Amino acid sequence: MIKNRYDVIGIMSGTSLDGIDLAYVSFIYNDRLEYKIHKTVTVPYQPEWIQKLQSLVALSFDDLKLLDEVYTDYLSEIVVDFIRRNKIEKLDAVCSHGHTALHQPDKGLTYQIGNLPKIATNINELAVCDFRVDDVLLGGQGAPLVPIGDELLFSNYDFCLNLGGFANISTKIDGERIAYDICPVNIVLNHYVHQLGFDYDNKGKLASTGSINKGLLEKLNAFQFYKQHPPKSLGLEWVKSEVFPLIDSFQLDVIDILRTFIEHISIQISKNIFSGFEASVLCTGGGAYNDFLIKRIKNHTVSSLLIPSKELIEFKEALVFGFLGVRKLRNEINCLKSVTGAAKDHSSGKVYCP
Repeated sequence: MIKNRYDVIGIMSGTSLDGIDLAYVSFIYNDRLEYKIHKTVTVPYQPEWIQKLQSLVALSFDDLKLLDEVYTDYLSEIVVDFIRRNKIEKLDAVCSHGHTALHQPDKGLTYQIGNLPKIATNINELAVCDFRVDDVLLGGQGAPLVPIGDELLFSNYDFCLNLGGFANISTKIDGERIAYDICPVNIVLNHYVHQLGFDYDNKGKLASTGSINKGLLEKLNAFQFYKQHPPKSLGLEWVKSEVFPLIDSFQLDVIDILRTFIEHISIQISKNIFSGFEASVLCTGGGAYNDFLIKRIKNHTVSSLLIPSKELIEFKEALVFGFLGVRKLRNEINCLKSVTGAAKDHSSGKVYCP
């Protein structure tokens, strides 16, 4: 399906459980590749869905498959409503990440719910989804997938840093794009701030009032994952088995946990902005709104953190998953072996017809 314009809906649901991001975008292939974001929305998860999604790793495989059916229907309803509300008539495909339930690439396992073939039938549109599975089958991490967008849409920045459930970074070294997860961010911060009755720490104000626990900070920074070389990626399972038990063992007040973890994030990110010059860093994801976190990262690096428009902060990943879908339709590479460690570059994802 080779043409010079594609109108698609890109969809992303991240581990921070902020909600489902949808972006109606166009990709135009003329003298140079361009994109235009037309309509966006984040549909917050209701409490019952947050509870279900937080418990995914504890489900049996049979129960997970049942929930996949329900979640695919739920996601389909949201897409249909988005199309109706925005009176979208020109649409080549709906391109969806789904929601990660299991991610253990070292065991050859990754599972995103919401990617069943019936999504195309439910929405009566072509669907492109399930982008991670092929890469894991080729021996890759199945993550991160956004760097193809960094390479082709945002190459004017030295680094692209996403601060979502996890922090991940993308850059180019010796002519090759590399990218990987750095550390947890909102998946941990939101977990603890919930104990104070908040969904998130607005601008990091709560964290800024806490104190750093040096013992916890040292142990956090000592995790073996940080010593590994890319490609590497993180999942909820690791946070639940390693990070939460360590933090809880210190029995600290929540504000001190938040303050200590903010410092941990800042240190780990600064170690991975590794240029010897003042690099330009495009910073997106929900964590870009955490003023205190941004301040602490800046304190640890000489590089310039550039905060873009609200639209790009919140919907860059949805935009790029739309782009991954377009490249799949064009049979072009959308997954880079230099990023994931797969056996080869490839065009990943499944295409379902209504």
